[in-house]
Amino acid sequence: MVFDLGNVLVTWDRRLLYEQLIDDPAELDRFLDEVLTLEENAVLDRGTPLPEMTAALAARHPEHAELIRAFGERWIETMGDVLEGSVAILEELRANDFSLYALSNWGADTFTQVQERYDWLGWFDALVISGREGVVKPDPEIFALLCDRHSLTPADCVFIDDSAANIATADRLGFDAILFTSSDQLRADLVTRGILAG
Repeated sequence: MVFDLGNVLVTWDRRLLYEQLIDDPAELDRFLDEVLTLEENAVLDRGTPLPEMTAALAARHPEHAELIRAFGERWIETMGDVLEGSVAILEELRANDFSLYALSNWGADTFTQVQERYDWLGWFDALVISGREGVVKPDPEIFALLCDRHSLTPADCVFIDDSAANIATADRLGFDAILFTSSDQLRADLVTRGILAG
């Protein structure tokens, strides 16, 4: 069983931090759409340290330097609620002796901030974190890295992710891929497969 982490097991959203800092909804949307974009965040996922990423972004957008600096200083506030239904599924799979792996696009230093925060991260047999590897999903290379390092065959793996692009790559590589939309939907899909009891 191969799990994505963000928005499958725990909520991550830049908005959780910035709605505390930007009162005007239109200005908040503009900042997230034009300045601290998901594409900029992907620089972290590829391995750039958080201080380096925010310094470079602030240099390009000096008028927003203070808001950008908050991302570096208060990044942990982008973490939201644990998806308890998903963690319950993870716990059931663990109790049934399934091998558990995480394959996640996540910055190396930001992941360090959460690694001790969630006990269930310790349930995984291994964690493959993009920021540590320098390659991100949906690049097939990170899927190959997971399989080669841990002697996994894609056809023997169920892969769970909330990104359609990542699911498309996993499916093409031979994984049994499930697009995550909710914990209830995931449970239903696993029951259909005979992996969890109905």
